[in-house]
Amino acid sequence: MNNRFENQVAVITGGADGLGKGIARRIAAEGGKVILLDINAGLLERTVQEMKNAGLDVAGYPADISQEAAVKQVFEQIGNTYGKIDIMVNAAGIVGPTNTKITDYPVAEYDKIYGINLRGAFLVTKHAIAIMEQKGYGRILLIASIAGKEGNPFMAGYSSMKAGVIGLVKGIGKEYAETGITVNGLAPAVIKTAMNDNTAPEQLAYMTSKIPMKRLGTVEEVAAISTWIVSGEASFTTGFVFDLSGGRATY
Repeated sequence: MNNRFENQVAVITGGADGLGKGIARRIAAEGGKVILLDINAGLLERTVQEMKNAGLDVAGYPADISQEAAVKQVFEQIGNTYGKIDIMVNAAGIVGPTNTKITDYPVAEYDKIYGINLRGAFLVTKHAIAIMEQKGYGRILLIASIAGKEGNPFMAGYSSMKAGVIGLVKGIGKEYAETGITVNGLAPAVIKTAMNDNTAPEQLAYMTSKIPMKRLGTVEEVAAISTWIVSGEASFTTGFVFDLSGGRATY
C-alpha cells in the first residue's frame, strides 16, 4: 500500500489545514502528486512548504470554491499542467453559526454556508469530472457530516448544506456509475480539528455526547478511510456515504 497512489494526481480542496491536509499528506506519502486548493493563501503556502520539506510531492493553488470562474480556471490549469486528475477530495467547508435558533439565524450567514459547503461542492465536482471524463477514470470524495444525516439542532445552515452534499453524492454517483468515475461521501461525527475552535462549547458538548464512543474522531482516522475510498481498490462503490461517527450513525 505504500505506493498505491503512484503516478496519480489528486486535488484536495480545503487542503491547507484540517481534514484536507490530513488526507493530502496520506495520499502524498503513498506516492501521489497532490495539489492543494484553499482560500487562505498564506496558510496554504506554509502547508505546501511543510509537506515539501517532508519530501512529499505537493503544489498549491489559492482558490475560492464558491466562485465558478475561479474553480473552472484552476481545474483547467491543473488539467493542462498535469495532464489528468485521478482524485478529487472536497474537504473545504465552514461551520457557520452554532447554538443559534433558526429564528435568530442570519440569512447572510446561511447564504455564506451555502456558497462554500454546497455550491462549492457542486462546482468542484462539476469541473473535476470534466477533466476525469477525458481519461475515463476518477475518484471523487465529498466530505459531508453526520449533521447532514441526522441534523444537529441550532445549526440550520451547516446541517442542511451537508444534507445537500449527501444528495449530490447520491445523484452524481448514479449519473457516472458506468464511466469509471466514482462519487462517494464521508459523514464524520465531530473530528478534532481547528474548525471546531469556532463551535460553541455547548454545541460541541452536545455533539460529543451523541457519539457512543464518547470521544472525537481524529484526522488520521479520516485520512485512513478517505484514502481507501479514493483508491483503485474501491471500484464497486459509488453514490454511497460512508460512516465515520463512533457509532452515532443510525442509517
